[in-house]
Amino acid sequence: MSGIFLKCQAEFLQCMMTEQVTVEEKSRRTGFSWTASFGADLTAAKAKNAGGMDVFYLGYNLEMAREFIDYCAEHAAVMEAAASEVHESFWHDPENPEKDTKVFRIDFASGFKILALPSRPRALRGMQGLVIIDEAAFHDDLEELLKAAIALLMWGGRVVIISTHDGDTNPFNVLVQAILAGKKPYKLLRTTLDDALEDGLYKKMCIRKGQDWSAEAQQKWRDDLIKFYGSAADEELFCIPNPSSGAFIPLALIEARSVPDIPVIRWECKGAFALLAERLREIETRAFCEAEIADILDTLDQRTSHVFGGDFARSGDLTVFWFMAIEKDTTRSTVLVVELRNVPFEQQKQILHFILDRLPRLRAGKMDATGNGSYLAEVTVQRYGARIEAVKMSENWYREEMPPLKAAFEDATITLPRDQEIQDDIRSLKMVRGVARIPDQRAGSSKAKRHGDAAVAIAMAHAASRADPEEYGYQAAPSPYSIQSETASADMSWPAEREIREERFRGRTGLDNYGVRGRL
Repeated sequence: MSGIFLKCQAEFLQCMMTEQVTVEEKSRRTGFSWTASFGADLTAAKAKNAGGMDVFYLGYNLEMAREFIDYCAEHAAVMEAAASEVHESFWHDPENPEKDTKVFRIDFASGFKILALPSRPRALRGMQGLVIIDEAAFHDDLEELLKAAIALLMWGGRVVIISTHDGDTNPFNVLVQAILAGKKPYKLLRTTLDDALEDGLYKKMCIRKGQDWSAEAQQKWRDDLIKFYGSAADEELFCIPNPSSGAFIPLALIEARSVPDIPVIRWECKGAFALLAERLREIETRAFCEAEIADILDTLDQRTSHVFGGDFARSGDLTVFWFMAIEKDTTRSTVLVVELRNVPFEQQKQILHFILDRLPRLRAGKMDATGNGSYLAEVTVQRYGARIEAVKMSENWYREEMPPLKAAFEDATITLPRDQEIQDDIRSLKMVRGVARIPDQRAGSSKAKRHGDAAVAIAMAHAASRADPEEYGYQAAPSPYSIQSETASADMSWPAEREIREERFRGRTGLDNYGVRGRL
């Protein structure tokens, strides 16, 4: 397979043959339709007891269907699969009897067939097998088409969905986001132009054209392709759907999950505070913790697991620590938010560790370890162990963690304080290059700028709540009371050494500390 397919294509083919539903988010012209046709032949050529089944291909126009069937015919000839020629026939739509649609078909000796159908949900009625929906984002009624295709899973069918993007509100991107949020148990693959180039796409093109490959030629080809697509390059080549306007999490959802009386503790230090003697800073910080935070921690349920997330800043922006309880019904209930502005490194550590030392059943935490945040994250990991993760913020982190956060708002499985500034931070999340994240501009008053700090902190806390719990165990030290379980001597007598140990560790209960040989 490695000589025929690129690495990304081989992974796709493997998933196509084994996963119930495979979704491929791809760049243009990366060969996934061609790869899917190979999988279609493998599936239709097998006997039923080997996993063979019919294959149904749905493109959004007749030319796509013809091209796919031609690919299948070429593969069948190379594999020497016993298959008939391509047949053309017509599909009769019972709801539009005056409109017959041309379809293409290949029959295999196994008794199974590959059938290229029109892009209509009704075309899948009564069918059973493997469904391939190509360039799904461009089908007229993708949502209904997916419903019809997923129904085939009930009797052992499989579904493959391949597409480039067509806007972030398109049903295909909605499906991708649902998978990322954990709402759909489907296999999601993502291949950009750069991924395909790294796997050898341009080298394959050079071999086919009889040209010599070079890194310089590949770079020029890539640059020219990006220039050709212009402003559409992100969507067409790099799997970044064009954004629509509006906040990532609507205000109505934020307000619906906002709860009164969740404490938000804010502390801002003047510039001179950092110049105080270390002991004075520690005393004042301790007084702040005892006065503002200790009583809140005392009210927390000692039987409930807690997690936290942190977004770090030293000056300008805020440091935000966000603490959640994982309720019995799995709701992530915010129990405390602490915002710090212009607080020295050591005092940020002092406050965080004051809270974590008293937080009941600390299960996990995630902290921004980008830039200066790496110090606080490192010392916290050292103190509390592998439960805490130091996170290097990246576009990929936002791509993976923001959809589950939005899903929690939609599913009413998260709460947050009813606080205007926190709401504004969460509303500041926008789609940037197809990923929900904080834009570069800052919000807030002229003296107290915010940069979506609370949004990052709540995302960190929610990610921590979904992390696998840290496993631990212990080996119990032998108890002195276990001595009595030792086997007596063969004649059932009690050796003097054993009796002395017995009385040394626990006394002679009921015998007034008299041993068989007198008082001890």
